[in-house]
Amino acid sequence: MSYYFSKILNVGFDEAIERVTKLLQENGFGIVSEIFVSEVLKNKIGVDLPPYKILGACNPNFAYKALTVEDKIGLMLPCNIVVRKISDSQTEVSGIDPVASMMAIKNPALQDLALEVQNHIKKVIENL
Repeated sequence: MSYYFSKILNVGFDEAIERVTKLLQENGFGIVSEIFVSEVLKNKIGVDLPPYKILGACNPNFAYKALTVEDKIGLMLPCNIVVRKISDSQTEVSGIDPVASMMAIKNPALQDLALEVQNHIKKVIENL
């Protein structure tokens, strides 16, 4: 079982971020964190990587439901989306599969919720 969904877009890095952010919003998710990994690594250890950004996506309703059945679930939140530049005209967007990540937690009450979130994340990636 893969732990992510992924799609390569024939667009630049910034446009890919705009597209995925818009689709996430249309599916009830907001971006609660952004980590520009390539900039952090350049500043901290002097390495050069192509643009690579992690978007922390959160749907407040799903997060609340998850917290009510598993108080440590915050360790697994938010749902991460990775945007990675392949070339000037290609960008890969990958999203976590919440079903795969929830397998680490032995709480059956999370399984249906994880499936619901999975459907949204999968839909976002497929519709890019």
